[in-house]
Amino acid sequence: MLGKILRLDWILIAAVLLLLGVGLLALYSISASEKINAQEANFFAKQAGAFMVGIIVMFIFSLVDYHNFRSHSKIIYFLMLIVLILVLIKGSLVRGTTGWISFGFLNFQPVEIAKVLLILSLASFITKSKSMLSEITRLVASFSIAGVAIGLVLLQPDFGSALVLMAILIVMLLLSGIEWKYLAVMVILGILSLVMTWFLLADYQRNRIINFVNPENDPKGSGYNVIQSMVAVGSGGLLGKGLGHGSQSQLNFLPENHTDFIFAVIVEEFGVVGAGVIIILLLVIFYRLKRIAQIAMDNFGYLIAAGSMAMFFVQVMVNVGMNIGVMPVTGIPLIFLSYGGSSLVVSFMTIGIINNIFLVSRRNLETRIDMEEF
Repeated sequence: MLGKILRLDWILIAAVLLLLGVGLLALYSISASEKINAQEANFFAKQAGAFMVGIIVMFIFSLVDYHNFRSHSKIIYFLMLIVLILVLIKGSLVRGTTGWISFGFLNFQPVEIAKVLLILSLASFITKSKSMLSEITRLVASFSIAGVAIGLVLLQPDFGSALVLMAILIVMLLLSGIEWKYLAVMVILGILSLVMTWFLLADYQRNRIINFVNPENDPKGSGYNVIQSMVAVGSGGLLGKGLGHGSQSQLNFLPENHTDFIFAVIVEEFGVVGAGVIIILLLVIFYRLKRIAQIAMDNFGYLIAAGSMAMFFVQVMVNVGMNIGVMPVTGIPLIFLSYGGSSLVVSFMTIGIINNIFLVSRRNLETRIDMEEF
């Protein structure tokens, strides 16, 4: 077991841990602020606890052969639907979204695990059906498989997570070798989905999108968060104001500074240099995910790695974009940085699955080389 752990992609793991370290520093700064309610101030300790769980989960999934997910793909798919239905029935309302299930003092966000389960389900279906179904049939079936999950997420309503699920679907279909002529069908379906989604959004979510174009339309309402975030980012300068000295976050001008706007907190306190460190670490993570996808021994592993990369990439682009005022506020967390146990543990689980793909593919490659030399 120790030998397998030592053979994991430690460049990827190191980048993840360093990124998490930056996030913990920011959460420590926020938690130490005297302006934060004492009952809600322990963000750092709770995130550190989630990290301990997440790192164990990562190593467990690193050692579980990812081909087992293909064998149990139907169970995985129905498990995803069950958790998404359960949250609609038993979920708690948080910031206008019924997206949480409470277990005593623990709150779990099912949509986070649903993202990974969708990746596994689609990877299995696309791999199995590629030689049996025509491209248009595979396209329609894939949209149907993902569409049920996306619809359940929109009912919460959680537009941001639905956007991530849609991106996962599109990227995995495109990388599965679909012909360009079917791309038009996907675009049309995507546009129709967006139009239909508009009527499913809550009023506050519509206001977010409307005021995204010009936050000054409602500076004390739905545009307030974006304005304060841009002020925080703009005031950071080259080196930032220092840990614990960010005026926007420390004086509580910036709402949701521990979740949605953690990037703004980091830039305000660590400046452009801090933002640069985050970007470099994220680029390392994406590069390693790309390399692992390229060396995957089969199409199933390739699609899991590609889908995971799409999930992480969209979350990063949307979260950073809303922090600098170029994307609407959707509540999507910034991977390994934003406060949230569900997101953090599931992200570590994803890294674990990716590492197993790396481990199995590396072993297979070394076996082939030994055979050729023999």
